[in-house]
Amino acid sequence: MSVLRTAGLTKRFGGLTAVDDVDFELAEDELCSLIGPNGAGKTTFFDLLTGALEPTAGTVELAAGGGGESGTEDVDEPGGSVGWVDVTDAPLHATAQRGLHRSYQVTNVFPTSTVLENVRVAAQAHGTDSFRGWRNVNSFEPYLEEAHAILDRVGLAGKANEPAETLSHGEKRQLEVGVALAGDPEVLLLDEPNAGVSSESVDDIIALIEDVAGDHAVLLVEHNMDIVMNVSDRIVVLNRGEVIADGPPESVRDDPAVQEAYLGGYEPGDLDDDGAADPAAEADGGGTE
Repeated sequence: MSVLRTAGLTKRFGGLTAVDDVDFELAEDELCSLIGPNGAGKTTFFDLLTGALEPTAGTVELAAGGGGESGTEDVDEPGGSVGWVDVTDAPLHATAQRGLHRSYQVTNVFPTSTVLENVRVAAQAHGTDSFRGWRNVNSFEPYLEEAHAILDRVGLAGKANEPAETLSHGEKRQLEVGVALAGDPEVLLLDEPNAGVSSESVDDIIALIEDVAGDHAVLLVEHNMDIVMNVSDRIVVLNRGEVIADGPPESVRDDPAVQEAYLGGYEPGDLDDDGAADPAAEADGGGTE
């Protein structure tokens, strides 16, 4: 069953079309990687899905029943199948309440708060006590329990009481995934979780991605093609805002259009030091496309 879909999704910035008429669906048990050369539109696509940007045309829909309020009603279709909620014009907080959570290219945590507090605040934000800021933190026991469970899952339980700023870069990426997991989202968008991570920490991040994909739908942007080919159930390739390939890793790897646009004759293990398949496919700069 699909949990996220777009139809004709398009974003233009003046004369530039960053995302061009994209039809996309993500299944509830799927880890789908979104790849493409620098400027392909990957981050813009993420921004459209979450409500950070308004599309020029097209729609974004989430499966009904994700929780929260977005200004539209959940509707079950005839025959008991799951209905859809149009979140095309919904703001960031509304898509998050509907169960669509995201991590970012640039680590985005509260540096002076403890690791535990970063996750606890995120859990509370997705709960029913998000506007009760004047109560003693110890009264929010369910959110503290959730935060501890998440930290155990992402491998940071032993650093719960340390300020987030003391973590290594790789540990901060793990924490950001933990923050995104708060509230148990239906869909998790991971934007380059390995960006800037040392080679020693990459295996930990890969294991974490595979773990969360076991019970969440995951859409992953990643430039390390070895990781993409190894963890993905499916790969979607964007080039100049258009989908040029969509399928299992083996078929995408061998697709001539993908080879020309991005992979440049990629073979497993044949990567440069930055994890890109060739010099023209380096990681997106500055977090935008």
